[in-house]
Amino acid sequence: MMPRRLPPLSALRAFEAAARHLSAKRAAEELSVTPTAISHQIRQLEENLGVALFVRRPRQLILTAQGQALLGVLSDSFDAIAETVTKLRRPPARQAVTLSTTPAVAARWLLPWVCLLRDAHPQIDLSIQVSHQAVDLDGIVADMAIRYGEGHWPGLAAEKLFDNVFIPACSPALNLREPSELVRHTLLHFSSPAPLDWAAWQRQVQVPGLDVSAGLMFSDETHGISAALDGQGIALMSRHLIAEELRSGRLVQPFGPEITVSPFHLVYPPERLEEPAIAAVREWIVGLLDPQARERACRSWVERHS
Repeated sequence: MMPRRLPPLSALRAFEAAARHLSAKRAAEELSVTPTAISHQIRQLEENLGVALFVRRPRQLILTAQGQALLGVLSDSFDAIAETVTKLRRPPARQAVTLSTTPAVAARWLLPWVCLLRDAHPQIDLSIQVSHQAVDLDGIVADMAIRYGEGHWPGLAAEKLFDNVFIPACSPALNLREPSELVRHTLLHFSSPAPLDWAAWQRQVQVPGLDVSAGLMFSDETHGISAALDGQGIALMSRHLIAEELRSGRLVQPFGPEITVSPFHLVYPPERLEEPAIAAVREWIVGLLDPQARERACRSWVERHS
């Protein structure tokens, strides 16, 4: 490759600054030199190129056609150099985002796919805060939330994520077929923000002899799901949060009815969506709603890290 035949960089910088300001004095102030030094560098450049770059008038510089052509190339080049140097000098600042949600949504829906967010945005430090209570989204307690409700939170944007449909579900090993068989099995109960329990389900079905106060009680929905997977009883569970177990057959829905309660929403202050980290976490969460896209992203992640 032939070596580049370029004029001195200092002369090019002096010309670009003077051409941008149309003033040797202002160019000198920008580059921390004297106006005389700027004029000297430009004259050397004109001699090197063999063309006039300025028409010089008292207290005024006017670019020639050749000067305008050179200014366009140099401005773009210096801008590109400055942008690249900035990226090299300063690694991306780490950004922290706190997301509040229920324990079950965190464990069953978010945590298996956090790797996708980390892979796409390694500079984001995601903190998942679990609570059944709605916390302040003030940027101190939390920045965003996945909440159960009708989607009306004053001053906050709310995007519906998924319907909250509760179904009776258990291990296929229990061989349950009819609601009447519940009297011979253990009911699994757990605390939930949804106003739904076996008593509410019984009011719709009216299974004779069913004691809806008996069974195993858990403070966390995820523990109730684990107990159901182990064949310890039957629970009322959010179908969305056990979708994978239903697909694989590890859990089955032996009968109905299904009961729909208020859906889950992604909630955040609308003005904060302009922040790259908030927008990235939102994009990740919304992307989890498409199982096929989620699986493709997961396979791609595995391939890159295997």
